[in-house]
Amino acid sequence: MTKTIETEHVVIRSIAVSDMANNVYLITAKESGAQVLIDAADDADAITALIASGGDDTSAEPILEAIITTHQHWDHIRALPATSAAFPDAMTIAGSADAEAITSAEGVEIARSVDHLDVGDFGGFVLQTIGLRGHTPGSIALLLRDGGETILFSGDSLFPGGPGKTWKPEDFTSLMDDLEERVFDQLPNETRVLPGHGDATTLGAERPKLSEWRERGW
Repeated sequence: MTKTIETEHVVIRSIAVSDMANNVYLITAKESGAQVLIDAADDADAITALIASGGDDTSAEPILEAIITTHQHWDHIRALPATSAAFPDAMTIAGSADAEAITSAEGVEIARSVDHLDVGDFGGFVLQTIGLRGHTPGSIALLLRDGGETILFSGDSLFPGGPGKTWKPEDFTSLMDDLEERVFDQLPNETRVLPGHGDATTLGAERPKLSEWRERGW
């Protein structure tokens, strides 16, 4: 099933793939037809169909400008080789500290490595990188502001009910520090959070739980 969110200038379509219900997101600019895919997680055929369906949202010729990977974990990159091969003109993008691991795992060269607060202009919308260190060293979220809407593609760093999984106390602390300083302290409650698995949430729904997450340690 495809889910759709529409803002003033873009349409966001998403599907869940694999037995881990990974969310794959496609952003399409209504005027220019520029598209960005977030996390080519699995099922390249379904992803190709998702990209094609974005053409319904624009009168221009849709062009996949970039494939952005939120982090290096295997369940988020299984379809990256096939998808990047099918769309060779799409720039592959990932967080700097995860880029080498993605290339080593899947043999896909990351054309652009990004760090906290880097910005990409995709001809109809802008995405800002937010580094969220902890789930992996190079995990990133992507911030879209459009027509009064604020939307955060959080990868596996923030979900309804808590931060993403970490394996060491120092990684948990790092992730919580980044979430508080770079996300909750900077963005309004109305911000929609679109995670790497499962349902969406808002920062306002999660903000009251921050101290609880700190106390429990996960």
